[in-house]
Amino acid sequence: MNYHCFREQLPVLEELEQTIFPSYGTTSDQKNLHTAEWVEFDRKPDSLFFNDGQRRIDFVLVYEDESKKENRTKKLNKKRKQRKRENYESNLISNGLELEATRSVLDEHLIFVKVHAPWEVLCTYAEVMHIKLPLQPNDLKARDSAFNWFSRLFRVDENIIKPEQEFFTAPFEKDHLSNFYIQDKDMFFNPATRSRIVYFILSRVEYEVRGNVKKFGINKLLDSGIYKAAFPLHDSCFRHKSEDPNCPSERYLLYKEWAHPQKIFKLQPLDFVRKYYGEKIGIYFAWLGFYTQMLLLAAVVGLGCFLYGCITKDNCTWSQEVCDPNIGGNIIMCPQCDRECTYWNLTITCESSKKLCMFDSFGTLVFAVFMGIWVTLFLEFWKRRQAELEYEWDTVEFLEQEEQIRPEYEARCTHIVMNEITQEEERVPYTACGKCIRMTCCTSAVFFWILLIIASVIGIIIYRLSVFLVFSSTLPRHINGTEAIQKYLTPQTATSVTASIISFIIIMILNIIYEKVAIMITDYELPRTQTDYENSLTMKMFLFQFVNYYSSCFYIAFFKGKFVGYPGDPVYWLGKYRNEECDPGGCLLELTTQLAIIVGGKSIWNNVQEVLLPWIKNLIGRCCTAARSEKVIPRWEQDYHLQPIGKLGLFYEYLEMVIQFGFVTLFVASFPLAPLLALINNLLEIRIDAWKITTQFRRMVPQKAQDIGAWQPIMQGMAILAVVTNAMIIAFTSDMIPRLVYYWSFSVPPYGNHSDYTMKGYINNTLSVFAVSDFRKESKPVPLSWFDNQTTCRYRDFRYPPGHEHQYEHNTYYWHVIAAKLAFIVVMEHIIYFVKFIISYAIPDVSKKTKSKIKREKYLTQKLLHENHLRVMKKNVGNIADKILNVTDTTFRPKSE
Repeated sequence: MNYHCFREQLPVLEELEQTIFPSYGTTSDQKNLHTAEWVEFDRKPDSLFFNDGQRRIDFVLVYEDESKKENRTKKLNKKRKQRKRENYESNLISNGLELEATRSVLDEHLIFVKVHAPWEVLCTYAEVMHIKLPLQPNDLKARDSAFNWFSRLFRVDENIIKPEQEFFTAPFEKDHLSNFYIQDKDMFFNPATRSRIVYFILSRVEYEVRGNVKKFGINKLLDSGIYKAAFPLHDSCFRHKSEDPNCPSERYLLYKEWAHPQKIFKLQPLDFVRKYYGEKIGIYFAWLGFYTQMLLLAAVVGLGCFLYGCITKDNCTWSQEVCDPNIGGNIIMCPQCDRECTYWNLTITCESSKKLCMFDSFGTLVFAVFMGIWVTLFLEFWKRRQAELEYEWDTVEFLEQEEQIRPEYEARCTHIVMNEITQEEERVPYTACGKCIRMTCCTSAVFFWILLIIASVIGIIIYRLSVFLVFSSTLPRHINGTEAIQKYLTPQTATSVTASIISFIIIMILNIIYEKVAIMITDYELPRTQTDYENSLTMKMFLFQFVNYYSSCFYIAFFKGKFVGYPGDPVYWLGKYRNEECDPGGCLLELTTQLAIIVGGKSIWNNVQEVLLPWIKNLIGRCCTAARSEKVIPRWEQDYHLQPIGKLGLFYEYLEMVIQFGFVTLFVASFPLAPLLALINNLLEIRIDAWKITTQFRRMVPQKAQDIGAWQPIMQGMAILAVVTNAMIIAFTSDMIPRLVYYWSFSVPPYGNHSDYTMKGYINNTLSVFAVSDFRKESKPVPLSWFDNQTTCRYRDFRYPPGHEHQYEHNTYYWHVIAAKLAFIVVMEHIIYFVKFIISYAIPDVSKKTKSKIKREKYLTQKLLHENHLRVMKKNVGNIADKILNVTDTTFRPKSE
């Protein structure tokens, strides 16, 4: 291709630059307003071009024409809106964009303004935005992996979606236009890049000046209702290919090969997703796919540990003792609340003890250790994968070069300060004192709402304490009762299930409130860039969600049943409510129930929100326009009737998955099936999210993203915390340590009576004895006829019996168990942290292959853009020097010559 034609255009580009940038931030004179060209719809529904068929539609603006309304107040409002809109569109044209307006086919009040960015504008702003574009094809030899033959079975057919060609890239410079790889000028900037450039202009063009305050940006116009929508176009219908030969129908291919449920076990075409939706969408689906693949290993190991518990549950000696009528049937337990509760038989907990054996086994310990190592492998390998994507998708130096200041930040820059680096004056939105005040207010607001969440958790705890009294007095607790309901619906079970359901409902309600609160706080904080904004909002929302979702689980795991005293001297909440006790088997089963309800309910609720709501809204919209369905509808109007993606984009998708990551890692010792459930959910989640953004939503504005942002350090923090929580769950929530202490120390002399190590007698050994006569008057239960001959009852603790010189004080067994628990936590944490350190050190963050590509690209950039430029300058300087010498020589040469 002849590149000299582009060189000839450089004076034109310089002239355009002089036209664009001086007019930036100005309002056009009312008498000289530029207006969009009005045209009629050309009845080509699949066309992505202006009526001339040459200029591509890069963006669409939609507004409502209210000229027929008679209300005087609305007329004045309409004129103000119209004036702002006319100024805005005039400034867009002044900035080099081309506009074409068309009236709606279905609704005569709607006007669609199509926006096109000419080649000169694209080149100018590509340089301003430091967009990286191809220099030359990648010439490094790719090494085939040994697993390529296997992964090929799960890839998308390359004949349907062709692999993207790899290029070495560099930030675009108009002065070096000929050095870039331009085979087709119309395709040099792909549709996603074109839309991103146009959105950059739309976000910064002014529409009004009031006093000294400049108002600009499409976002403010959308918020004030001056425009109803602004979006880039999908390139086709998702159900069938476009009839326009100039349309690649990439949306149809994405739906067919990526979003369709039949492709649930296929690998995602990530390069194609990135090409169509941009890097921000691509990095999310890359992370979600990688997380799902890693969950496969965790799910297999977790399922194996669960099956081991199912197989060995029949050999669970302590559960057999609970269910044995000669052992558990003869053990009378003390009441677990004051007055209303009565004595009960240990065999009532038979069914729950059998279930507990499946989760509280040696396999759980193995799985907890494995998950501590797995989460490190996941994070380290993701860093490598992320580094590959950063290079392949040209986001390695994104933060330093490409990201622009948020328009909302620019609009508030009224204070002048001295930059310490450049020693030049610059504008900022607030002084140092103002920034300190803002941070103090934001921090105080965050802590206030966190305390409000904790207050709601305390309310749930009080509910549990009070409703336990009701269930204890209502549900049958006869000593010889054999009713089927008694096996499953104990007061503890009824309290746990109802409290978990209420807790889930409160969590969902608080989520809606905290979403708005977090956005308000972050808006007031006024971050400088979009990345800063999203990271700040991410930390606030995650902090809220962490306390909201996990606080009830932390209560059950580490507080319930730990500070209850004993029947003669119970511990009370608020001086009124007696603290809850665990079943004789511990609180592990209740923690599992809580996790299952929250995780299951959360998945169902999110799917309803994500799938049904937009589908129903679009269905209603299609029904409303069904009467006019015989009309030919253009692509821009079809897209307008889809749902908007929302300002926060994929924020809630990340939040949902990271919360799930917390359940999978923080409490996995109580629920080894969590990775399997997460795997199944994520396989569906990938396709649901893909289906949603491909079929139900307007096309998102393509955005750059270097990584997954603040979610990375959040997951790293959760990985560290997960080691501690799982160690403490095994030590304090399950009964594994007390059982091991009994087996190795208290089942044989000098503490035990058995000749060999055994678990026989464990239940009797872990239930202390209490004398009925030692009940306090206010807590003594109502006497029962069948209990007249009983003088003692049992309770879950390690205390000396009545009559002992240290009666009701903790016995030797208790101190052995405490020492063993602390030793176990220290040993387990140090082993896992040491292994995590070794893994982190052994796995480099950037692979050798990626490092080679980065070095090769830097070398080519230096060679093509800088060294060649220097050679041209030297050559030109040399030619000029020769001409000067020739002129000098001619001037001073003797006349005789």
